[in-house]
Amino acid sequence: MRRFLPALVLLSCAVSVATPALVHAQVNQGFTFTWGEGPSGRQQLQYHLENGTPGFMGDRYWLRLGQQKVAINRINITYPDYYSGIIDPSGIEVRIGGNRSNNFFQFRRDPGKKIELAEVSLDRDNRVIDIVPAEVIPAGTTVQVILNNVRNPNNGGMYYFNARIGSPGDIPLMRYIGTWVLSIARN
Repeated sequence: MRRFLPALVLLSCAVSVATPALVHAQVNQGFTFTWGEGPSGRQQLQYHLENGTPGFMGDRYWLRLGQQKVAINRINITYPDYYSGIIDPSGIEVRIGGNRSNNFFQFRRDPGKKIELAEVSLDRDNRVIDIVPAEVIPAGTTVQVILNNVRNPNNGGMYYFNARIGSPGDIPLMRYIGTWVLSIARN
């Protein structure tokens, strides 16, 4: 047994060095500094990028709004003018409910129920995505917006996507709820 122990140790070290680590692209924002006009820590919203590599075609963004204290009848997302990616308006969907992923393994056991949308518009000139659900989303419901078929910008960078919601009532004002600080970089 003592004769095989050094060989076993060397073999295990070689396997651990040769095996690539399991990495998910852009699972969370990580360690982020905020200053100036940026969002504070409590205003940063959670997100997940399927790939997150510059120039990658067909990426998917999972933008979590979380649970809101008011009902939602409109979702408005603005993105910066230096974001050169291409968003496909036909690939935009909204999901409600579902359970949150396990932070350690990043499994999405239940992504939630896809809801019907009355209108989706993308204004590329003003950099605004406007989403109107067919029915009002009740208060306290977990909400996430999924952007499918996104082509990432050719250059990596940090992009602030701002979220506003509209609630039913007499005054149709949009309410700022937070910012997704998307980081697209080569791994």
